[in-house]
Amino acid sequence: MKATKPDDLIAVSEFCVHHNIEISFINLLQQNGLIEISTIESKYFVEKEQLPQLEKFVRFYYEMDINLEGIETITYLLQRIENLQDEIVELKNRLRLYEG
Repeated sequence: MKATKPDDLIAVSEFCVHHNIEISFINLLQQNGLIEISTIESKYFVEKEQLPQLEKFVRFYYEMDINLEGIETITYLLQRIENLQDEIVELKNRLRLYEG
């Protein structure tokens, strides 16, 4: 994890209390490489930029009852779609060069 300012970090314990979830779920996400956790003075933190993804995982798991393997699969497929969409835009831009 890159060096961040303290203002860019959210305490995992606060996130869990706010969302009424177990810290063990966050640990599972980290163990499976879905999020990164920083440890500072024996406390765990996530970067603010990870919050949308983390909240999406919470909804998948707790509201939609999707297991961790399902979350990993969904995350992989969404990333793959995003990469393909980027590639399509790049190819369209290249095609415009030859059409003009």
